[in-house]
Amino acid sequence: MLVILGLFTSFLSILYLTAPSIRKFFAGGVCTTNVQIPGKVVVITGANTGIGKETARELARRGARVYIACRDVLKGESAASEIRADTKNSQVLVRKLDLSDTKSIRAFAEGFLAGVMMSPYSKTADGFETHLGVNHLGHFLLTYLLLGRLKESAPARVVNLSSVAHLGGKIRFHDLQGEKRYCRGFAYCHSKLANVLFTRELAKRLQGTGVTAYVVHPGIVMSEIVRHSFLLCLLWRLFSPFFKSTRQGAQTSLHCALAEGLEPLSGKYFSDCKRTWVSPRARDKKTAERLWNVSCELLGIQWE
Repeated sequence: MLVILGLFTSFLSILYLTAPSIRKFFAGGVCTTNVQIPGKVVVITGANTGIGKETARELARRGARVYIACRDVLKGESAASEIRADTKNSQVLVRKLDLSDTKSIRAFAEGFLAGVMMSPYSKTADGFETHLGVNHLGHFLLTYLLLGRLKESAPARVVNLSSVAHLGGKIRFHDLQGEKRYCRGFAYCHSKLANVLFTRELAKRLQGTGVTAYVVHPGIVMSEIVRHSFLLCLLWRLFSPFFKSTRQGAQTSLHCALAEGLEPLSGKYFSDCKRTWVSPRARDKKTAERLWNVSCELLGIQWE
């Protein structure tokens, strides 16, 4: 026991001693554009913490009016206050949005216009499996409700946050809600694949409108997203020297939101601020079209 503990401690020491150089390697790409966006309006879901918060901070610094859309308004106000003080931009606002509740999504969109990771099996207020409901259907509906304003504001962009975890995903139409068989890890992967397929289909349907869409993998980031998994929390702590900070994790989202000349790459998947490879399932056009139609049916909307 003492030997094992000693070896483990030595291993940790090596990790932390080599961390600076390795961390630099894992930090990934950096958004290098100097574009300023005064007058632009940005809606960021879940921006009261983590990658979303850092994305909001940088876009506010560049002059945008930023709406932090989140469930916990108090946390959102705290984040907004911090960002306003840091950027000297008073136009950082908070609006309540619960992506697990279609009524909340509709209320948010009406007021504006006038993820979750490794969660135990549960359902949203509308009866959808939580990963599918929050990570895919919630964003699908929100985009649908805001699309008219996006077209009016063209050129405009939609940036969806996915993950390399989409590689392990599969759209199981016969058991989309995970009622027959459920594994929290795979449920997350399935929802991240849905993000990629949705973005590709959205880009196809928006051709010629001036609205473009991109989907990004932020990297492995030190954030609160693993709070539902005790094992992942332990792994996060152990390997934290190799993970990106939330600021580093926000870089690819910022790149897709700000970089000039990105329009021809609408619908593509980005990692480390550059276009990258996606799984064969993420390139399946028939699956993308079917998922689009099924999503519309589940949400009770018509989106041609």
